[in-house]
Amino acid sequence: MRAGVEWMERHQVPLYLAALVLGAAVGLLAPAISHPAELAINPVLGLLLYATFLGVPFARIGQAFRDWRFLATILVVNFVLVPAVVFLLSRIVAHDRVLLVGVLFVLLTPCVDYVIVFTGIAGGAKDRLLAAAPILMLGQMLLLPLYLLLFVGPEFVEAVDLAPFVEAFLLLIVLPLVAAGLTQLDAVRTRWGVVVQEVVLGAMVPLMMLTLAVVVASQITGVGQQFGALLLAIPVYVLFAVVMVPIGAVAGKVARLDVSARRAIVFSGATRNSLVVLPLVLALPAAFDLAPLVVVTQTLVELIVMVVFVRLIPRLLPTRLEHPAAAHPQSRLP
Repeated sequence: MRAGVEWMERHQVPLYLAALVLGAAVGLLAPAISHPAELAINPVLGLLLYATFLGVPFARIGQAFRDWRFLATILVVNFVLVPAVVFLLSRIVAHDRVLLVGVLFVLLTPCVDYVIVFTGIAGGAKDRLLAAAPILMLGQMLLLPLYLLLFVGPEFVEAVDLAPFVEAFLLLIVLPLVAAGLTQLDAVRTRWGVVVQEVVLGAMVPLMMLTLAVVVASQITGVGQQFGALLLAIPVYVLFAVVMVPIGAVAGKVARLDVSARRAIVFSGATRNSLVVLPLVLALPAAFDLAPLVVVTQTLVELIVMVVFVRLIPRLLPTRLEHPAAAHPQSRLP
């Protein structure tokens, strides 16, 4: 089993792309699958987030606050610089309210799941990013309504039914987070808890593949039918990823972070929480039926971008740029 897990971790990027292709093929060849696949999104995503949070070292969350330089940088990038960039880029689709809402939902929320995977592949500080994940998750849930109020207007916020948002937050964030915390606690006390933790963490890649395949299968027909309407969102997503690379790199340099931490900042700034916000967007009023497809389009674009980034970012931020004194910064987790 361990050899299989290691093989999947080494080949996870092509496996994710294969899952995307499989999901697209199933969705296009059997359009009737889209509805049951859409119903399966929440349960599958809940399992994925449980596995993701299970990898979060809850016992070391306090240490994340002691890693103040990294934490401050990642919060400023995601909740100060990213909103400014998103506001400017969203002017491209500002004339279309539905496109605008979909773009804002997905670009204003930093990723907390597969960004850790891609950061690790690129030699970034995935452990520090993992420790910051709960803080990023809480921050986006608190600030997203404020951003929507500022960028779209109070009439949109007032028109949105908050009940599905609260339900999605409880089922997809709170429940997996609590379950992961209890599992970690049990792993300290019992052998059974250790086994459960190892099995779930070992299933991380298959769960990500399943989630991607289910999401794409549920939405690909709609994306194909509405491709013309969605086309304008694609350059927004590409430009966002491109712009966030120098912003993240400069922010990390200004904060005097080591190279691995700078890579993590770049990936965190460029990678968005599309899978987590999708259920929230699906809960929007009927007038915003196209918005989930806008989010899924970002997922498709982003995964292609990530394949490029895992090769590009280590070249842009090579370890030889690191000053010897920065190799062991005082702000790093012990």
